[in-house]
Amino acid sequence: MKNYQSKAEALAEFAANLTWDSIPAEVRERAQLQILDTIGVGVAARSYPFAAKAIAGVKVLAGTGKCSVIGEPGGMSVRDAALANGMLLHGLDFDDTHLGAIIHASVASLPAALAVGEAVGASGQDMLVAYVAGMETAIRIGLAANGAFHHAGYHATAVASHFSSAIVAGKLMGLNVHELTMAQGVAGSSAAGLQVFLEEGAWTKRFHPGWGAVAGITAATMAQQGFVGPSRVYEGKFGLFETHFQDHINDTDIDQLDAGLGERWELAATAIKPYPVCHFIHGCADAAIEISREIDVGQIKAIEAFLPGPTMPIVAEPAAAKLTPKTDYEAKFSAQFVVATCLAKGCFGLAELRDECFSDAELLDLTAKVTCAADPDTSFPTYFSGGLVVHLDNGQKISRHVPVNSGAGDKMLDETGVSAKFRACAKMSIDDDQAERIREAVLALGNLPVSSLGDVLRAN
Repeated sequence: MKNYQSKAEALAEFAANLTWDSIPAEVRERAQLQILDTIGVGVAARSYPFAAKAIAGVKVLAGTGKCSVIGEPGGMSVRDAALANGMLLHGLDFDDTHLGAIIHASVASLPAALAVGEAVGASGQDMLVAYVAGMETAIRIGLAANGAFHHAGYHATAVASHFSSAIVAGKLMGLNVHELTMAQGVAGSSAAGLQVFLEEGAWTKRFHPGWGAVAGITAATMAQQGFVGPSRVYEGKFGLFETHFQDHINDTDIDQLDAGLGERWELAATAIKPYPVCHFIHGCADAAIEISREIDVGQIKAIEAFLPGPTMPIVAEPAAAKLTPKTDYEAKFSAQFVVATCLAKGCFGLAELRDECFSDAELLDLTAKVTCAADPDTSFPTYFSGGLVVHLDNGQKISRHVPVNSGAGDKMLDETGVSAKFRACAKMSIDDDQAERIREAVLALGNLPVSSLGDVLRAN
């Protein structure tokens, strides 16, 4: 194995040398399903109030261009399109997650791939190759962090997206190994994303991956023109790991940044969400839905929910705030609310995040009966497992533990499942004919130019 001067150089050489034929066919096929799922979520987002406000904000500053934005009739400049699409694709928190990395890998890579792909007139194959390179980069950053981003108060996807987007953009722009190394170095000076949004359901999480795409495209362009960045952006003194992780740096494993590049395809392990809530809650949601089929919800006395211990501060604490979510974003990150809803309704979809759900007295009474604790039998971080014990008025206890959450491992959604989710999302904003044109374009992307996909993503 080559002795690289830095981790950035190793990632750069992997990306520079990656070709369509060097990616296993099953990985290419999985990549197209990940893109289909992510675009479906972006289409659904157009039906929510935040989307119009987000796009309006971009338009105030936007330059003209040929890059498509989901649901918009015209084009925007490359960075503006990437920002707008990034906010739509991640806006519902219904997009994929690599469980081990705790990274929303597609939104860390796809906004740049779509925008730069259109801007440079790339083929669908070229875009897919760049997207795969970005996915592998983002995921390995998350694996190397080993949860330290979240513990230190950063949104992992936000930080990783600056680097993965630089790789995606640079690959599509034809940068060489040195330039791709410099692009990552430049991206390191913009990489951030605070988790403070959790305190009040703020919209900034939606902004993060799109802004990472803007920064990554900028970094790649600067590097293409000869701008010099640090080559040891990850491992250097005052590099990413030292500055961002600080007291948590001993939890990290920097060698994961380039482990198995080109041999182990982490993209293929990325889980597609069946529920539009924080992935950490999915095991508990599965358990609650199973139990809902066996009980009369009116007879529930108390509910114990068991979650991966490291995720508790994000989805279960402070408990008082989690019991009364006021917005869809607060609800997505409340294990108590999600568990109660799954028990009451036997499902959890986008409809369960409508405003009226947060004032449903019966649902909130049930939510108040949920207490959360660390799962002693957790499979985390390999899977987002979870369990439930429901206590009934008659003294009966019903328990369920889900070691592998839906959408992951051997429960991963196949083309039929992804297509069904895509159609359900798409129908919220567009008609069935346009949805099918988008689906067919994504699944045929290896034989189409990126512009063909852009055309069907625009408003009719």
